[in-house]
Amino acid sequence: MTTLLVIAKEPLPGRVKTRLTPPFSPAQAAALAEAALADTLHAVAATPATRRVLVLDGTPGPWLPPGFDVVPQCAGDLDARLADAFARCEGPALLIGMDTPQVTPELLSVDFAGYDACFGPAADGGFWALGLAEPDPRVLRGVPMSTRWTGAVQRRRLVAAGLRVRDLPRLRDVDTAADAAAVAALAPHGRFAARLARCTAHTGPGTAR
Repeated sequence: MTTLLVIAKEPLPGRVKTRLTPPFSPAQAAALAEAALADTLHAVAATPATRRVLVLDGTPGPWLPPGFDVVPQCAGDLDARLADAFARCEGPALLIGMDTPQVTPELLSVDFAGYDACFGPAADGGFWALGLAEPDPRVLRGVPMSTRWTGAVQRRRLVAAGLRVRDLPRLRDVDTAADAAAVAALAPHGRFAARLARCTAHTGPGTAR
C-alpha cells in the first residue's frame, strides 16, 4: 500500500487562507482552514494506507484524528518542503494539501500498477495531489510554486524524468470566497460546508471584523 502525506499549516488567524479576507475575518478564515484540514485528514484516515503522515508547519490541535505520524516541515520554499516530505518516505507515497476538503477515500486510493507517478491537477493551475511509486525529491526541487503554471511545470518534470504519469481528476482548491462556495457545494455534508454556512450567516456587507 501507499504512504499518504498531508502537508499543512496550523490553522491560525492571519497565517492561513488570507485570500478569504475579505469577505471573512481572519478568525473566520482560520476556522474555514481548520474545517478543510479536518475533512482532508478524515478522508485520509478512511483510506487504506501503509502509513499516514501529517507534514505540519505548527502544532497539532484537536482537529487531528488518531493514526497519523506528525513531522515538522523543513525550512525553505514550498518546493523544498514538498521534496523533503517525499524524502522521508520508503515505497509508494501520495501527497496532498489541505485545500481540497471535497477529497474522498476513493480519490486517494491510487493504484501505481502500470504507472510511476500520479498527478492531480488543480483548477487554478497548480496541483492538489502528487504520487510517486519511488519517491524522488529531485522531481520537485526547483519547480515554481503558487503560479498559474505550477501544475504544468510539475507534470512536465515528471515526464522528463521518464516517469509514466497517471492523471487524477481535476479538483478545485479553496483560495477565494467563490472557491469556498463551489467546494462546499460539492461536499455539502462535510465540516467545511457546515463551517462556511456559519461564517456566511454572520458575515454580510460591512460586518466582517
